[in-house]
Amino acid sequence: MKSALSERRGVKAPEVPRLEKARTKSTREQYVEGILRGDRATLARAITLVESSLEADRELAGVILEDCLPYSGRSLRVGLTGVPGGGKSTLIEALGRLIVEDRDEKVAVLAVDPSSEVSGGSILGDKTRMTVLATSENAFIRPSPTRGSHGGVAQSTREAMLLCEAAGYKNVLVETVGVGQTETAVRGMVDFFLLVTLAGAGDELQGIKRGVMELADAVVVNKADGLNVKAAEKARSEIENALHLFHPAASGWTPRALTCSAQTGNGVRELWDLIEQHAALTHGNGWHSAARAEQQRHWMRQLIEQGLRSHFESNTLVRERMNALEREVVEGKTTAFHAAKTLLYAYLNLK
Repeated sequence: MKSALSERRGVKAPEVPRLEKARTKSTREQYVEGILRGDRATLARAITLVESSLEADRELAGVILEDCLPYSGRSLRVGLTGVPGGGKSTLIEALGRLIVEDRDEKVAVLAVDPSSEVSGGSILGDKTRMTVLATSENAFIRPSPTRGSHGGVAQSTREAMLLCEAAGYKNVLVETVGVGQTETAVRGMVDFFLLVTLAGAGDELQGIKRGVMELADAVVVNKADGLNVKAAEKARSEIENALHLFHPAASGWTPRALTCSAQTGNGVRELWDLIEQHAALTHGNGWHSAARAEQQRHWMRQLIEQGLRSHFESNTLVRERMNALEREVVEGKTTAFHAAKTLLYAYLNLK
């Protein structure tokens, strides 16, 4: 009898399969039970499994996710992106404290950090920037490295979100790396997409912000305090006028612009009230469930594409010919079309 993991990988079972099967089952059940009772240490270890590049870890993570799936999907998912220096982490901590202290609800923060090119780990480490929230028993903060993933989110952000929901976190905040042309993938995995900006950020950022603003459910001008209050209000007014120029959202929601100060707390409550208003509207008109279903379909297709690319690049014939064909393309000896066709034919074992 083969172990569950051995059967999935198609490898020969070890000499003591019964012991391995019992250990695997026990480990799987321990993870799921720990997650469902809200144990943060177990949740953190499970997310480490889904982030792992080891096949055995990914196999175990897969069955854990399957078991946790029926308990997920009930949270309010909010994605935040913004200009550099916009105070996203400070704002997230302010929102998190509002949720925990005033709403008496649990909150999970999935903060996607740039990856170190040396270790592959997170560079910034948001727990060090959300010191107060990190001490709350009803908050879970997880910095995750991008590891080359595009779109401002880590490859495992969706899986981590499902595990947090199964652990009872009613609110999940996803902070992206930053704002730019590729920092919008988070929009396809959350219910509410927030752009955080500043007054006087400079015209050079307008082209970057425009693409994200078209996707945003709200834009908040942060650091509206002290001498910056008037400038922040002026920026808010200009942004709100710009939002009216975009096509109406299919959800029936009208994007808003507002100001806040994550440092003083002014406007933070109003911002969260706005997010809850959006949730009420989209649940009421059926858009929420339709959007979630579309996100799941898109996620499946992305996983298929990732799997096919990985399988293609690991193919022996492809690896043997890839470098030589790339050199020929660079040197102008063959076309990219011909090189790609040759590699695909090699992968498909065609002539």
